[in-house]
Amino acid sequence: MKAKWQWVRSAVMPVCAVSAMTLSACTTYVTSQVTAFSEWSGSDATRTYAFERAPAQQNSLEQATYEQLVAFELDRYAFRQVPRMQARYLVGLAYKTDAGAMTVTQPVYYGNPWPGPFWRPMSPFGAFGPFPPDYVSQTYPVYTHTLGVRITERSTGKEVYNVTARTTNDEPSLVQTMPYLARSALADFPLGNGVVRTVRIPLDSHGGAASNEVPVAPPAAGRAPGAASASAAQ
Repeated sequence: MKAKWQWVRSAVMPVCAVSAMTLSACTTYVTSQVTAFSEWSGSDATRTYAFERAPAQQNSLEQATYEQLVAFELDRYAFRQVPRMQARYLVGLAYKTDAGAMTVTQPVYYGNPWPGPFWRPMSPFGAFGPFPPDYVSQTYPVYTHTLGVRITERSTGKEVYNVTARTTNDEPSLVQTMPYLARSALADFPLGNGVVRTVRIPLDSHGGAASNEVPVAPPAAGRAPGAASASAAQ
């Protein structure tokens, strides 16, 4: 019987190893699809800009945070942020997150350490002929994050550059993904008109932002949890 269990373990471990490697590979990069429309003809000497906000974006701390990320990327290409009336260009941002689901179907082989005519081996082939696997479907939540950057001439309102970066992952937070979207959208500025390409950016140690996991110390020994919370509040 021990030999039977060893055989089962030897069959399962390679499958687990492959699954772990696949999951690891999925989290190595943030992959975005970038689409650009361009009529850019500006020179480095005229790359002054100011951010333009839609009514719903006024007085928004979230908007200000994303503007800082985009400003950092624009700075790489000699853009200079100035007051609105001194700017040649206006830069507008549009962003959103759409929730969805992804269903993955995988083959599953059943095994039993006990011999007999009712044993379905973990291999698709056994003593009683080939046995096809069963298939199990699992559904996972996925989130599609999108950032659009639109550059217009302030004096005429003419659109000169419009780029969109979109990525899908299992991270529900847009703020965690936004650094990668901003970098992907403005990489190799300016792209040609109608260009569609894929940009892959390696994940850093925190996925682009600080971890949101906060350790909470247990209450002191001999004190009620409510008393400990009251002391902390004071």
